Amino acid sequence: MMNGLELIFLRCILPKITKMLSIGLIREGKIPADNRVALSPGQCKWLQSQFPGLRILVQHSPSRCFSDEEYRQAGLELVEDISGADILLGIKEVPVADLIPHKTYLFFSHTKKKQSYNQGLMHAMMDKGITLIDYECLEHADGQRIIGFGFFAGIVGAHNGIMAYGNRTGQYHLDRVHHVKDYRELIHTYFGLKLPNIKIAVTGSGRVAHGILEIMNLMDVQEVEPDEYLGRDFSYPVYVHLKGQDLYRRKDNGTYQRDDFHLHADQYNCLFPQYCAQTDILMNGIYWDHHIPRLFEMADMQRPDFRISTLADITDDKGGSIPCNLGDATIEDPVYGVDKISGARTAPYQSGSVDVMAVGNLPNELPRDASKFFGEQLIKYVLEALLKGGNETITRATMLKQGKLTTHFGYLSDYAAH
Repeated sequence: MMNGLELIFLRCILPKITKMLSIGLIREGKIPADNRVALSPGQCKWLQSQFPGLRILVQHSPSRCFSDEEYRQAGLELVEDISGADILLGIKEVPVADLIPHKTYLFFSHTKKKQSYNQGLMHAMMDKGITLIDYECLEHADGQRIIGFGFFAGIVGAHNGIMAYGNRTGQYHLDRVHHVKDYRELIHTYFGLKLPNIKIAVTGSGRVAHGILEIMNLMDVQEVEPDEYLGRDFSYPVYVHLKGQDLYRRKDNGTYQRDDFHLHADQYNCLFPQYCAQTDILMNGIYWDHHIPRLFEMADMQRPDFRISTLADITDDKGGSIPCNLGDATIEDPVYGVDKISGARTAPYQSGSVDVMAVGNLPNELPRDASKFFGEQLIKYVLEALLKGGNETITRATMLKQGKLTTHFGYLSDYAAH
């Protein structure tokens, strides 16, 4: 539930909307099932109280983190047929069979990078004349993502990385995140936890990294500067936070400039290999595409001084910045091993292997907290403009308009062709 200050803020930024559309919360259909939702019952109730005439429909779901009964008690209309809504809000990719023609959808389509496994979904949305607004593409003017689950992915991923190291070494024990009710209860599980003198490298500067750093602070892991981290060991657990300027340098002149890096990442070298001999756990929160140098290569794992034994690849790109990410694990079984010589997948916690934590839906372990946070951002920055017909931010995030690629996503033309 939102607090008083949040309600006052939202009343200021969401003026009364004269032309009202209807919103539908769809049931997640992707397997494995996702239990997050775009708006909590309390957020839906607040929206309808602020905008008389706004109709919010909630499709029945047996697995959503907020039950049907919680939405019903908040005064929402529960339906099986969601086609009466104009704007459909989901989280993960919508199965092709569930797509309703000529509707406006908001969800994470995972097509921005031309992901081959979702090319059929792109084709189906085009064939059905769908308008797609992708959450991943909603950005502020400076390119910063507006909404997402990255913070809670960082929290759960960091916890799981520390948990995996404890399982490997037997020096301490952490239980699973999804065994607790919420984030507040998770914090209490850290009281009395004493970590050994480990060194942890944290990469990234976005929401994922912020979530990782939250856990580092809660577990009383001390931050040190890169030169200290590389130069000595410590009598207490430490972490180093490596951002873009710490990790990359131009091949020609040894400099780093953020905008130039994002335009010409292939002209940069990665400096991370020097950290491999000084790191026990790597927490990766870096956005990656195929132009960006990997943090290290598979051959580096065969070096005698390769010290990393646990890799939490929280941004989770198979074969990406963490080359030994061999694909998704699951919430139920989040860690697998990778043989350092052969690169083959093994059971976790084996001698001669590294442990990889790579799960694509980490926030599902704290779904109620993650959903509330997501809904707050959606309300503050997107829904007003969306209900009024759109703005430039929404236009830039619209991949498809009535089944046609928009100008901003013309680079997908070969991917979308069929």
